Amino acid sequence: MSITSTAAFFARRAAQKERVQILYRRALRDTLNWAVHRHLFYDDASNLRERFEANRHVENLDTIDRLIEDGEATYNKWRHPDPYIVPWAPGGSKFTRNPTPPEGIEIVYDYGREDNN
Repeated sequence: MSITSTAAFFARRAAQKERVQILYRRALRDTLNWAVHRHLFYDDASNLRERFEANRHVENLDTIDRLIEDGEATYNKWRHPDPYIVPWAPGGSKFTRNPTPPEGIEIVYDYGREDNN
């Protein structure tokens, strides 16, 4: 192998590793959306981890790409239609709930450094 092909090999492997990590994190978060109780989530998360671990030792780059594409397709097929959103995050029920103060009102944040004169 030349240096160029070796560098290309390692760059492709790094990209695949990143795609697998992103897919696993997304699938794990989505599993939490489907679970009603935490003890059900633990079983589902364990099953998900087993599915990823089953293909951990595959070495062929084309096979890895095919497995990643199959996993992403499966994830998109079974993704939760109404995922949980933290209330204060964008799209949450409390996001930007407090209105801006009216004109003429100034809010000063001194954080304990007020003048005691």
